[in-house]
Amino acid sequence: MATAPPMNNSPITQVSQVQPSAHAGLQPQLLTRLFLELRGKRFDVDRETIMNLPESVLLCLFPNGLVLSRQSVVGSEGGEGEEEEEVYAIDFDPDCFQFVLTFFKNASEAFYGTANSPGLYNAQQHLMFENNTDYHPGSNPLLSKQAIIVLREELEYFSIPPKDGGAATDANGIANEEMLEVKRRSGEYLMEKKNIFTALQRNVNKENNVAEQHLIDMLCMSGFNREDEWGYRALEPMRCCISSIALVLLKTGIIHHPNGERPVEVDYTQMTTAQKLLLFWRKPARKCWWDGIDVELPATESKPARTVKLWARRVWTLELSLV
Repeated sequence: MATAPPMNNSPITQVSQVQPSAHAGLQPQLLTRLFLELRGKRFDVDRETIMNLPESVLLCLFPNGLVLSRQSVVGSEGGEGEEEEEVYAIDFDPDCFQFVLTFFKNASEAFYGTANSPGLYNAQQHLMFENNTDYHPGSNPLLSKQAIIVLREELEYFSIPPKDGGAATDANGIANEEMLEVKRRSGEYLMEKKNIFTALQRNVNKENNVAEQHLIDMLCMSGFNREDEWGYRALEPMRCCISSIALVLLKTGIIHHPNGERPVEVDYTQMTTAQKLLLFWRKPARKCWWDGIDVELPATESKPARTVKLWARRVWTLELSLV
């Protein structure tokens, strides 16, 4: 996968420097909560949660960057909650956002624990102070952070029906009702193809692409299974596009035995594999390829079965998040 062009700053820190002379008497006030409206659904999210989100998700939410502070006049007597609530309107799937929030919350509680239950970190924190050159405890964030692999797919599809089927576009490129029906049924067909690696493996088999096979093997050694399905998958409104995301905990090689019956152990080979994924920490990598197949759209009550050529442009984004 090609690494995305390096960014000087995170999406939440890409802000221009304010000239002191232009805002004399003002001081920045950090926001503790953000109010988001995603396609009509409201979210009240604290600052730390936003900071922990994957870079690729942040770029979708805030493509122009996000300022996590507001200017307030020095010596003002405004109390907490007195300022007008600022709501960020965002064109992003709210159910996908909730899926990410829930997964990250559960992963964090399992690792760090809750008020009623100690987490995995409590049993493994001694590893950070061991003198072991196999996994470099002093500089290895996998010992003290919960690592999550984030894999996203943007799939744009293009349906090419038979010339004699009635589905067509007019002189202005506007699809007739028959063509719109083909597009809808093509989207439904692709929605049912939930396996993560089927399309990429098909491309590997066709092109004999060794690098793509290594990518699949690396992901399956690090937390995925070859038969895994996308964790969340949905058609984008008013577009021939399907967005999918899968989140899995990184296999770090740190072995916790049930009920603490034995001390925590480290599989050094697995830890070495896991450390390779750190290349994608805060540096999302992207891969794009085209996939063309002949698809048999089943008959419906009003439409006969038909075969269409279905082209898909898939863009994968891979990154590692540390919570």
